[in-house]
Amino acid sequence: MKEHSLKKFDRGRKMNQRHGLTKFVVLIVLLAMVFSLSVYGATKPAFNWKMAKGSTIKLMLVQHSIAEAMVKKIPEFEKLTGIKVEYSITPEENYFDKVTTSLNSRMGDMDIFMSGAYQLWDYAPAGFVEDLGPYLKNPKMTAADYDIADIYSGAIGAMKWDLVPGHKAGTGSQLGLPMAFEIYSLAYNKRVFKEKGIKPPKTMDELLAVCEKLKEWGGKGTYPLAIRGARNWGTIHPAYMSTYENYGAKDFKIENGKLVSLVNSPESVAMNEMWVKLIKVGGSPSWSSYTWYQAGADLGAGKAAMLWDADNNGIQQNWPGASKEAGNIAWVPQPLPSGASKNNSNLWTWGIAMNKASKNKVAAWLAMEYFTSKSYLLYASTVGNAVDPVRASVWDSAAFKKKIGQHEGYSDTFKATINNTRILFTPQPHFQETTTEWAANLQDLVAGKYKTVQEGLDDLKKKTDEAVKDVVIK
Repeated sequence: MKEHSLKKFDRGRKMNQRHGLTKFVVLIVLLAMVFSLSVYGATKPAFNWKMAKGSTIKLMLVQHSIAEAMVKKIPEFEKLTGIKVEYSITPEENYFDKVTTSLNSRMGDMDIFMSGAYQLWDYAPAGFVEDLGPYLKNPKMTAADYDIADIYSGAIGAMKWDLVPGHKAGTGSQLGLPMAFEIYSLAYNKRVFKEKGIKPPKTMDELLAVCEKLKEWGGKGTYPLAIRGARNWGTIHPAYMSTYENYGAKDFKIENGKLVSLVNSPESVAMNEMWVKLIKVGGSPSWSSYTWYQAGADLGAGKAAMLWDADNNGIQQNWPGASKEAGNIAWVPQPLPSGASKNNSNLWTWGIAMNKASKNKVAAWLAMEYFTSKSYLLYASTVGNAVDPVRASVWDSAAFKKKIGQHEGYSDTFKATINNTRILFTPQPHFQETTTEWAANLQDLVAGKYKTVQEGLDDLKKKTDEAVKDVVIK
């Protein structure tokens, strides 16, 4: 063989070797990719409603429309998951005593319980409540379509707290999931307003003037404004606390690692002076005994011309056939102090929380996920009467729009208020004690026990500071 032929052969041989090597490398890469994908596909977290099949969980529920809807859907949940559900329903007046007793036992005899945000401020620091954050972040535990962003920020934030007294709600551990909530607005009898030629008030001064005009508007026993006044914390958290914030008043500040009450600030004095006037001019003669139930019932019975309370209090009187004045009730945003433009509203939410001592946490989580899902909450608010829905998708649904549309101004008032709705209280472990004392002080102000509102609030500040003196903020 000639020299140039040998060289040509050698070059060809080397090219074939390089070509073969390239094919080999490509093959190895492809095999690695296939192996990687197969491994990833085998280990990728996959949500499965049947993951706790065979478990039994116990629910502790309060008597409420959202709980009634839950009970009706339990068979569907059991079929979907293979989890057996046992439950109890207790009236609200002794419900939290029952919950507290169960949690204190640390026996895990109930897995899920209904709760408001304020009660979690007691339960969570004591170690009774499971943090739901890890469940929500785990794609194996939470279905891809759960969509927590669909829940209004004020509602989901109400049940979130970092467990530090004095720190606002909305950050930290997710202590519960909201199911239904309430915001605060003014409901009024549109029939009465039309007959009297009165327009719904937009300011506190206008509200006071309307109360003057509507004294005994329908004869003896009728009065202008139904509002809570009982000697308990429930009097302070709805319309009162919303207005307190709208006057620029705050409940506490942190000073040198301690909570300091601000209930006697100039803003608080101005707000309380107006509040006392409203009650004296427009309130029921039995105001000091009024809770949610009496206030709402008086609007429905045609005794009160207005109700300043939870929006979903008035709506219970406005469903067809629910009361004498059903169909005559309408809603507007709550009146504001002169010069104010931001309509802040406090809120209350009924949600569900997990007992940290539960022995069936996966099954319990699946129930919590199901009963706060889009499909369940749509059912609860359209087939049932659970309002207000905490999910924007429910408010946007055609079914809910049709149902809520029969209540004049309800949806528009909600939309005008929701973006400034949040927990307005400062979280601290003595919430019920301090707010109950606050309600007692309000009764004393209305009764004229003090020479001035300032004197009364100075006394309340002393009592409040004493109640929280053991709270140390690190």
